[in-house]
Amino acid sequence: MISVEDWAEIRRLHRAEGVAIKEIVRRLGISRNTVRKALASDEPPRYQRKSKGSIVDPFVPQIHKLLADSPRMPATVIAERIGWQRSMTTLKDKVRELRPLYVGVDPADRLVHRPGEAAQMDLWFPEPVIPVGHGQSRMLPVLVMTLTFSRWLAAVMLPSRQSGDLLAGMWQLISQVGAVPKSLVWDREAAIAPKGKPLPPVQGFAGTVATKMVIAPRRDPEFKGMTERNNQYFETSFLPGRRFRSPDDFNIQMRDWLAQRANQRKIRSLGDRPTNVLAADLTAMTVLPPHPPSTGFSWQIRLGRDYYVRFDTNDYSVDPTMISRLVQITATLDRLMAVCDGTVVADHPRCWARQQIITDPAHVTTAKALRADFNRIRRQPTRPGEVVYRPLSIYDELFGLTSTTDGSDDVGQESA
Repeated sequence: MISVEDWAEIRRLHRAEGVAIKEIVRRLGISRNTVRKALASDEPPRYQRKSKGSIVDPFVPQIHKLLADSPRMPATVIAERIGWQRSMTTLKDKVRELRPLYVGVDPADRLVHRPGEAAQMDLWFPEPVIPVGHGQSRMLPVLVMTLTFSRWLAAVMLPSRQSGDLLAGMWQLISQVGAVPKSLVWDREAAIAPKGKPLPPVQGFAGTVATKMVIAPRRDPEFKGMTERNNQYFETSFLPGRRFRSPDDFNIQMRDWLAQRANQRKIRSLGDRPTNVLAADLTAMTVLPPHPPSTGFSWQIRLGRDYYVRFDTNDYSVDPTMISRLVQITATLDRLMAVCDGTVVADHPRCWARQQIITDPAHVTTAKALRADFNRIRRQPTRPGEVVYRPLSIYDELFGLTSTTDGSDDVGQESA
C-alpha cells in the first residue's frame, strides 16, 4: 500500500510540475499502476483493518430475542439468560448498540431561550445540616431560580417545602430580580403540582403576578435541566470549605457569592456574563404587580383555654384575653402573628426548630392575673357540712333563657 507521503508527492509532481508518469516511476521507484491509482484517488490512502467480529456475535440472536420480549432488560440479566461468562463491558457495549432497535431513540431538541421568557425553579437540598436554634440542626431546602435567557441565578433557604413557604420564596426571588418572567417552570413538586396541575394557591399566585405555571412531564429531568445543572454547580463551587451558623448566615453567604462570583462568571453558551445580559431579560419581563401575592400561611382558629396555637410542630402563645374568640393566624418565612378585631394579639419570630414552645412572657403574666380573678370570683366560702344551692335563674342566664319564676320558687321546685 502506498504511503500518504508518496501519494502527496506523486500528485505534486504530476499536477504542479507536469512530470510525466514514466518519470515519476523512475524518480520514486514505484510501479506505474501505483502512480496511476494515486493520481485517480482524491483522498489520501488509509489503512483499514478488516473487522474480525466480536466474541459476542454468536450470542446476538439470543440477545435480539430477549430484547424483543423485554426491551429494557438490564445487561446483567441478559448475561445470566445467555450464560455469558466473559467481560461484562463487551456485552454491555453490544447491548447498548442493539437496544435502540427495540426501545427507539429519544432525541433532545436544541432549545432557543428568548429574553424574559421563563425562569426554571427547583429545590436543592445541601448536605450540611444548619443550626436552627434550641440545640437542633436540620437539612433545609433551598429554592433556586434560573432565568433561562441570561442564566442569572438567585437562591434562598426555606424552613420547609410546604406550599406557603415555596410561594413566599418565589415571591422573594422575583422581587430581587425586579420583574416577573412570563412563565415559571416547575417539576411535579408535591406542594406545587403533584398531579401535573398547579394547586389552587399556586394558581392564585400565578394570576396575581401575571405569569404562567409550566409543569414538567413525568420522568423528564431534561425539561428543566438548566437549573438541575446549577444545583450541581452549587455543590462543587459554593459549599466546599464553608460553615454556616444559621439559615440567615447561609442566605447571606449565598447572596454574596451569587453577586460576586456566580452571576459574574462568563458562560460559554451565552458568550457573556449573566450580569451583563440581565437588562435584556428585565426589559422583556412583566412589571411587578401593584400588590404582593398571597404567600405564607393564614387560617382562623377559636382560641382555647390553652392559649397556644400550633404551626409546623411548634406552639406559639397568644394573648389569653382572646380565649374563646376567633383569632386570625398568619405565618411568613420570618414571623408568626395573630390578630383579633384588627388588634395584634401575638407576634413571634418564626421558629425553624421542631417541637418547641414559644412563649411571650407578657402572655404568661396576663394569664396569671386572669386565673387569679377567676378564682376570686368563682370561689365562695362554705361551712363544713353546708350544701350550697344555686338558683335556677343562673342557669337560665348561662343558656340565654328568661326565667318565669323567681329564684326561691326555683329552689323550692328543685328541692321538691
